[in-house]
Amino acid sequence: MNLHLAEIAEIVAPGDHAVLLVDQAGWHLSTRLVVPSNITIIALPPKCPELNPVENVWQFMRDNWLSNRIFKSYDDLVDHCCEAWNKLVDQPWRIMSIGLRQWAHGF
Repeated sequence: MNLHLAEIAEIVAPGDHAVLLVDQAGWHLSTRLVVPSNITIIALPPKCPELNPVENVWQFMRDNWLSNRIFKSYDDLVDHCCEAWNKLVDQPWRIMSIGLRQWAHGF
């Protein structure tokens, strides 16, 4: 996460400030996190998928491509996850529709 934050900090324009919304995964809020001065981290409340659309993206992938199967090995699992991710990446309109929040765009 520290490496990720450092990379984000490098591309923030001089004089600008980035705000990063994160869920409450341990690595997002670790006391060992080094947050650059041009980034502010805001933690979303726990168990609020309506505020974190990526949770719905993962649910879509599980429902459509990853559930109800037995994986032969760890590598088989990784291969299926990569295949599902690549299918989704090829459908940007679906990603937008899954993440759209009508209540956030309807006014």
